[in-house]
Amino acid sequence: MASVFEYAPAPESRSIVDIAPSYGLFIDGEFVEAADGKVFKTVSPSTEEVLAEIAQAGEADVDRAVKAARKAFEKWSALPGSERAKYLFRIARIIQERSRELAVLETLDNGKPIKETRDADLPLVAAHFFYYAGWADKLDHAGFGANPQPLGVAGQVIPWNFPLLMLAWKIAPALATGNTVVLKPAETTPLSALFFADICRQAGLPKGVVNILPGYGDAGAAVVAHPDVNKVAFTGSTAVGKEIARTVAGTRKKVTLELGGKGANIVFDDAPVDQAVEGIVNGIFFNQGQVCCAGSRLLVQESIEEELLESLKRRLSTLRLGDPLDKNTDIGAINSEEQLTRITSLVEQGEAEGAERWSPACDIPESGYWFAPTLFTNVTQAHRIARDEIFGPVLSVLTFRTPDEAVAKANNTPYGLSAGVWTEKGSRILAVANKLRAGVVWSNTFNKFDPTSPFGGYKESGFGREGGRHGLEAYLDV
Repeated sequence: MASVFEYAPAPESRSIVDIAPSYGLFIDGEFVEAADGKVFKTVSPSTEEVLAEIAQAGEADVDRAVKAARKAFEKWSALPGSERAKYLFRIARIIQERSRELAVLETLDNGKPIKETRDADLPLVAAHFFYYAGWADKLDHAGFGANPQPLGVAGQVIPWNFPLLMLAWKIAPALATGNTVVLKPAETTPLSALFFADICRQAGLPKGVVNILPGYGDAGAAVVAHPDVNKVAFTGSTAVGKEIARTVAGTRKKVTLELGGKGANIVFDDAPVDQAVEGIVNGIFFNQGQVCCAGSRLLVQESIEEELLESLKRRLSTLRLGDPLDKNTDIGAINSEEQLTRITSLVEQGEAEGAERWSPACDIPESGYWFAPTLFTNVTQAHRIARDEIFGPVLSVLTFRTPDEAVAKANNTPYGLSAGVWTEKGSRILAVANKLRAGVVWSNTFNKFDPTSPFGGYKESGFGREGGRHGLEAYLDV
């Protein structure tokens, strides 16, 4: 007889991280006030507690940061790669040393479970800096020709779903290739970027090489549009990505865009069901579904639909929603009230269009922003929940009969970031993967990342690649 384990609370200590009442902008190696004196507050999504007051960057601050980065570029780009590598190695080691502190900070500011920040985000952050430190003195052998040169100042705008990891994806290759950086973190999650600024000082990084400008969309737009920025890197929504593409059109700026997704997780009738269920759960409920490459569309072969859904519902009933600092928590808080409103609206529309909604019994905390893990059955490709990126813990289930039908449904989306294939037949994995228009295709797993592997999308999921050797090209004049 099946039984559910009872878990006693196992909270991670909050005392490991010391959050100051206020933070400035990080420009030219110093924390400074915004030119116009504006500030905003960052809030913990799980409690709605104000964590700190943050200086809000404006156009004048962006100009000041770009000038600092341009000045620093002369000496930084002239350093031998082996010298730049030493700074990257130092940063990587400090991140490892401070990983527990940074994990707690990220959980407080973002809302994701501590076991994700501790066991997934922080190890990958350090790994990216270690990996690109190794490339810094080997750029002549990266396959981009002899003596490839850095571009100059990189303007980088990152999202709130993986604040520190997206920072690492952007800053590590930029510094390894000899560029300097002006980075704008998301307004709802600025703290880990500001703590990273302190790590840069701790590592002795020369002033102006990395500049951090917390703020709203206008600050990000100013970074993108600044005439002295040579490279733009953006991760975020497709709508903003299109606006960035329009802004840089006709300029000489290099651009990489990693945008939205509506990933298909395809389960064939010979797949190991229990393993597939774990992959489905990881694919859509990791980080509350707030993942660009989330497997938000489950395509299951008709003959095993009933068996798989029964197993999936049983597994969802064991997920624990609650305090993100509790090491037992599986589902944390939604990042913001605005995002919770969007998820709620799209789910209500799914019900109104006739899809069948199901969620396990779930106690929702009284304060904070929460949404229970949810799946929809009786979904068609015409339903909005099967077409739009929800960016929340919501799974749409569709069925197929043949591999060709599975591929057709998987590709029937304006996005093309990720997909998953579940089957025991290696030949089927290869045949299906080669037909999927997705930048990343996982086989019998999902949401696996490695700094040596490139990541990016097709169609409205953006262009360019981050990670691996391919991630160097975007920061080099080749």
